[in-house]
Amino acid sequence: MKLFIYTVIFLALVIIGYSTTVLNFDALLKGDSGTAVLVIVGGLCLIILMGILLTSRSIAEKHNS
Repeated sequence: MKLFIYTVIFLALVIIGYSTTVLNFDALLKGDSGTAVLVIVGGLCLIILMGILLTSRSIAEKHNS
């Protein structure tokens, strides 16, 4: 399961990296740039959720042993 979580985090980082190349700072919320901002925010949320999942699994392992 850890491998899956780390893979999801890596893919989210790749998508965030690509989306930053699409950004147009002159019109940040218009057209493709607005979509890129939403993808970046969604990717950051995914990374935070995966971090919470890793932490909770670690706590559960310590609690069960």
